[in-house]
Amino acid sequence: MSKRTSAHNSAWETLNRQIVGCDKCPRLRAFCRQIAAEKRRAFRDWEYWGQPVPNFGDPQARLLIVGLAPAAHGGNRTGRMFTGDRSGDWLYRALHKADFANQPEARSRDDGLTLQDCAITAICRCAPPDNRPTPAEITACREWLASTIRQVPWRVALALGQIAWHGLFAELAAQGCHHGRVPPFAHGGHVALADNRHAMASYHPSQQNTFTGRLTESMFDEIFARVRRLLA
Repeated sequence: MSKRTSAHNSAWETLNRQIVGCDKCPRLRAFCRQIAAEKRRAFRDWEYWGQPVPNFGDPQARLLIVGLAPAAHGGNRTGRMFTGDRSGDWLYRALHKADFANQPEARSRDDGLTLQDCAITAICRCAPPDNRPTPAEITACREWLASTIRQVPWRVALALGQIAWHGLFAELAAQGCHHGRVPPFAHGGHVALADNRHAMASYHPSQQNTFTGRLTESMFDEIFARVRRLLA
C-alpha cells in the first residue's frame, strides 16, 4: 500500500469515527436509541447499532452514491449503509451486476461484502421517524456530506431520490462545483460538472417506488450501466 493510499484510508476512518460520534440532533438520537431498545420482533436477537451510520465502501472510489438516511430496522440495526432492508437488496444486487460489489446481498457488517470503486454516503446519518428528517436535521448533518464529497476522488455522484439530489447540489454549489439553480430532479437525470465530473439521479429503491413499479429492476440497472459508460 502506498503512503498516499494509506493516508487516504486513515482520513476515511477518521471521518467515519467522527460521524459515529455525532450527537447534533437530539430527536434523531433519541429515536434511534428507542428503536434499538424496542427492536422489531423478527430481529429480537439482534444487538442494534443505534448510532449514526458511517460511510461505506472504497475511500478512493470514482462512484459516490448519496442516499437519504438509514432505515430504522436496516442501517440503524446493522450499522452499515443500505444493509438489512429491501432498499439495500435492490441497491447491492444492482451494484453486483455492475461489478461495483463482490456479492449481491447485504445482511450484516461482517457478511463479507466489499465495494470496488464505489462508496456510499447519505444526507442524514441517523434513522428519522417516518423516514423524514427535518430541514434543520439535514443542515446539521451536512458537515459529514461535505467532508465526504471533498475526500472521495469521485467522478460520478449518484443521488438516490429528490432529497438526496437537492442535498448533493447544495454542497456542490458550496464547493464551487456547480453554479446556478439546482437542476430539476428526474430519474436518469444527468448534469456535467467541471473537471470531467458528473451528477446523476435515480429514483430511490424504496418499497414505495419498487412495489408500485415506479422503479423497475431494468430501470435501476440502466443507471449503473450509464455510470460505467461515464467512468470509461
